[in-house]
Amino acid sequence: MIELKNATKYYQTNVGRKYVLKDVTLTIPSHKSVAILGSNGAGKSTLLRMLGGIDYPNKGSIKSKEKFSWPMGLAGGFQGSMTGRQNVKFVCRIYGENEDHIKDALNFVKEFSELGDYFDMPIKTYSSGMKARLSFGLSLFFDFDYILIDETLSVGDPKFNKKAKEALMKKIENSNAIIVSHSIQILKDTCDVGIYLDNGKMQYFEDVQEAIDCYQK
Repeated sequence: MIELKNATKYYQTNVGRKYVLKDVTLTIPSHKSVAILGSNGAGKSTLLRMLGGIDYPNKGSIKSKEKFSWPMGLAGGFQGSMTGRQNVKFVCRIYGENEDHIKDALNFVKEFSELGDYFDMPIKTYSSGMKARLSFGLSLFFDFDYILIDETLSVGDPKFNKKAKEALMKKIENSNAIIVSHSIQILKDTCDVGIYLDNGKMQYFEDVQEAIDCYQK
């Protein structure tokens, strides 16, 4: 369950405050995968980060006892001078994994990401696609209550992309997802409920199709 209470989020611009949320209070029930819809610039990615506890409202609160992933496929938290292997170890230790689980993580991420020798090279030598593969594989290793996905379901060539999507769909069978995507079909296939974000207002729909219909109007 995710609870928003008088949540307000804004950015200061040259023409005043740009609101993502404006005094929003609602509860997103547990065991639901959530689609976030809205026009470009509405703040969908910001909302995703706030729901996942990565960003915070200026006023009010967003609270949950659930365990959230980092945004799937994003690699902003990796240390560029460290190798892929070293970064995986570092993240595992942050999450309190023991040495046996760290070894399992290294084997899983190296095999899944298909990085080959690059797994033992510094992250700063990676292309953006290679970083996404590493992050995607690492995200899949951990068990989260919610997987955060921000427009990142394409992480390589078509063959790898197919493999990644299949692995993600299997992962979501035992957890939930909060997804920002322009692909309506992905939202239909994956999500139960929907949020439509517009000019600081947040509408919650118990049926994802209703949220899609509102967005497409």
